[in-house]
Amino acid sequence: MANKSKTQKAKASAARQARKAARDNAPEVVEAPTADQAAPSKLKGLFIKSEESKEETKKAEKASAKPKKQRFKFLKDVRLELKRVTWPTRQEVIRWTGVVLGALVFFGVFVAVLDAVIQPIVVAISGLGA
Repeated sequence: MANKSKTQKAKASAARQARKAARDNAPEVVEAPTADQAAPSKLKGLFIKSEESKEETKKAEKASAKPKKQRFKFLKDVRLELKRVTWPTRQEVIRWTGVVLGALVFFGVFVAVLDAVIQPIVVAISGLGA
């Protein structure tokens, strides 16, 4: 079996941490009282959590909930990324444009020469079989 990549290890670690956090935030399991247990006032404490723990649970749920969609957030992110780009100078653009045009001309001529050389050979070969 192949070793996991760094990305796979990081994803697995994040998943483990998320499961652990979910387990830690899980509500307490309370066993159902039997018929011979104490008065209803004591039973009430077994089933209903205190108001503080309810508030903490709501805060945790709110924090884990997805944030609201923000309009134009994508465009803001694009603008920030474009500021980080290292743009070529005018001189570099002109130089690389010349390189590309030169390569196009070279390969165009190369293909034309190959076509001119190979086509008569193919015609001659096909004429032999007839």
